[in-house]
Amino acid sequence: MSFIKDIKLRYKTGNIVEKFIFINIGVFIVSLLFKVIFGLYKTNGNFIFNWFALEHNFSTLITKPWSIISYGFLHAGFIHILFNMIALYYIGNLFIQYFTQKQLIHFYVLGTFFGGLLFMLSNSYFPLFEGTRPHLVGASAGISAIFIGLTTYIPNYQLQIRFIGFVKLWHLAAIWIGLDVIGLVGNNAGGHFSHLGGALFGFLYVNQAANTKLNIWDKLSGIFTSRKKPLHTVYKSSKKTVPKSKNTDLTQQQIDGILDKISKSGYDSLTKSEKEFLFKQGKK
Repeated sequence: MSFIKDIKLRYKTGNIVEKFIFINIGVFIVSLLFKVIFGLYKTNGNFIFNWFALEHNFSTLITKPWSIISYGFLHAGFIHILFNMIALYYIGNLFIQYFTQKQLIHFYVLGTFFGGLLFMLSNSYFPLFEGTRPHLVGASAGISAIFIGLTTYIPNYQLQIRFIGFVKLWHLAAIWIGLDVIGLVGNNAGGHFSHLGGALFGFLYVNQAANTKLNIWDKLSGIFTSRKKPLHTVYKSSKKTVPKSKNTDLTQQQIDGILDKISKSGYDSLTKSEKEFLFKQGKK
């Protein structure tokens, strides 16, 4: 009984990432119990999967509308849930350093929704899925939305990986997306479509809401474009103005220095005075 009390206490005191992990593990254990019960009676199927997994077509979605969200809390096996929960733990805890816990819920749920939507659309359109009746389970679409959304916001944030060193977040995101694109013609093509649906939502939402741009596109485009100094037309004015260029240049240098520090070591590495300075400049 003390073990159960410890679990309940950990759930109540944990952040939203830990709560999601507990929910996913709890649902996985319940689905295993149903699988054992059905197996004892030699009955094929699983009540949990039959009612809460997402089917491949839109007609079944009418009878089970909740399945476009509930599938994001189901997993096909131990390895499946293990890797998803590890990814959710590290990515989710980094996410709530820059966003709120409520926003993480939105990204997880809406990423799951759009991942499921792209899964069904791909099954309806591509000949690859002809003659198949796949169903979708897993938290990967929601995790992809969280990861790609975070990467869109802080693409140059660096993570230290053992035996490799510091790696920028957008490098990992590029590998993440690349593996999903390669997997579109594999055995789990529908699952990879859902991952890309969640990732697309995360990118578009952050890019639109924060009006930010991925630095990688600027770097890639810079390879093929030459930089030219723009021509300026100078107008003489009879009014005397007080020069502010020195103050402006000094402030911009401070901002650039702080942003560079964030991209290398993260927001938490800033001093209190640097955080206050950045906050004041953001309100102007």
